[in-house]
Amino acid sequence: MTYVVSDLHGCLEKFQKLLKEIRFSDNDVMYVLGDVVDHGDAPMELLCDLSMRFNVIPILGDCDYRALRLLTELDRMWKGGDPDPAILGEMTEWITDGGQQTMEGFKALDDDMKEGILEYLADFSLYEEVTVKGRKYLLLHAGIADFDPATPLEDYMPEDFIHEPLDVNRPYFDDVTVIAGHVPTYTLPEAEKGMIFYGEGCILMDCGAAYDEPLGCLCLETGKEIYVS
Repeated sequence: MTYVVSDLHGCLEKFQKLLKEIRFSDNDVMYVLGDVVDHGDAPMELLCDLSMRFNVIPILGDCDYRALRLLTELDRMWKGGDPDPAILGEMTEWITDGGQQTMEGFKALDDDMKEGILEYLADFSLYEEVTVKGRKYLLLHAGIADFDPATPLEDYMPEDFIHEPLDVNRPYFDDVTVIAGHVPTYTLPEAEKGMIFYGEGCILMDCGAAYDEPLGCLCLETGKEIYVS
């Protein structure tokens, strides 16, 4: 089966509970639509867990993108490099905005594991195109900034996929369903709290797992929604 989740945000316990609930096996594949790190209790442990699963495919989120840049800078500083004044303000903001656990978890790793985690984060996909039972899906973290249907996806910059949310009332493609995270569905007035939301040609997956809401998961073959708390 093909499963989609998003915005795990360090919620290792919920993620492992989900895998047990769906009986996730080597014959399945799961796409994680970004924001693996920050906010939750175990972001680094979760990253290490995901990195060892060949059939879990991570897609870059804005929190992952920021963590990669700042952890790379921290690693350089810890090895004796001079701090970059231009980045210190952003680092302080990150630590107070959910990054504390990510930083502490990274610091506790040995040098080889630090290198491995940075390489893993750098390999996150910007998006994935998937066809399941004849239906086409575009999987990404947030949306597509300055979207133009005439512009090939590979021509967009990484930042175009990780910050600007989808317009849930706008069909982006005629024959492709866009599935994204980034925006907790409980912030949408038309959505049911803690539930996956279906818009015009799109699906929003972030149910707010890091904010005491369920972790939502969608099976693309069956359309079944799975929730764990």
